[in-house]
Amino acid sequence: MSKTRILDGGMSRELIRLGAELRQPEWSALALMKTPDIVRQVHADFIDAGADVITTNSYALVPFHIGEERFHSQGAALIALAGKLAREAADAQADRKVLVAGSLPPIFGSYEPERFDPTRVQDYLSHLVEGLAPHVDVWLGETLSLIAEGDAVRTAVAATGKPFWISFTLEDSAVSLDEPRLRSGETVAAAALWAAGSGAQALLFNCSRPEVMARAVETAFCVFRQQGKTIEIGVYANAFEAAESEGAANETLHGTRDDLTGDSYARFACDWVKAGATMVGGCCGIGARHIHKLAHILNG
Repeated sequence: MSKTRILDGGMSRELIRLGAELRQPEWSALALMKTPDIVRQVHADFIDAGADVITTNSYALVPFHIGEERFHSQGAALIALAGKLAREAADAQADRKVLVAGSLPPIFGSYEPERFDPTRVQDYLSHLVEGLAPHVDVWLGETLSLIAEGDAVRTAVAATGKPFWISFTLEDSAVSLDEPRLRSGETVAAAALWAAGSGAQALLFNCSRPEVMARAVETAFCVFRQQGKTIEIGVYANAFEAAESEGAANETLHGTRDDLTGDSYARFACDWVKAGATMVGGCCGIGARHIHKLAHILNG
């Protein structure tokens, strides 16, 4: 059995655990402004836990979180800092190669596909790509709610020559639907078909309940097999309480589930791997202890 690639977990709760100040709407961007050393330490903790890939803390570096004025006045420096901190943490690991994934978030808000503006998206993505490019090994468009957001990321990174992964967030009610769907209502099958022709090296699903992920993996695996494509599939679920997972990302602090221990989360991960996932990590509320358990159970 081939080794499962271990991704890192959610940044924000680990920042809080180590004493960083977080508040909405800036959220994890505030740690870059006030306590960048803690950001670097979170990256290091995930690496120590067994992560093969760490993701830059650039998710909140968009006007949706830090405001339009601050994005244009401070954004370039903060984006470059996010890349630099992740690169330093990865390069400090002497005994194995750790990849840095450049986080390219939904520009106009998490879980809000109706706000997507194709006429403006490249104006913002270009700043993130330019600032992160010197530091990252792979691009990660993450928590995307509709296929058009994935295609925007594909366009934004095309000239960099670096590989890209696309990660969609799913309807948390998908476990009761006939087929798994993105938060836009588009089917996972349609997203996988798009990914098969996009040039993406991996299709992932993130920031949704663990319970909805296995069917998405199964669907994507079947589409790729039918298309004759070899594309990695990944999962990194969140730990949000079910009623907490639908609101806008910068409105409040979402509660997290008490039942998602390292052991219970790892059991979900084993199901994802059986369904065809080759990379597994965690999103919001999934910390270094969860990643340590994943690495131990999946790879020994």
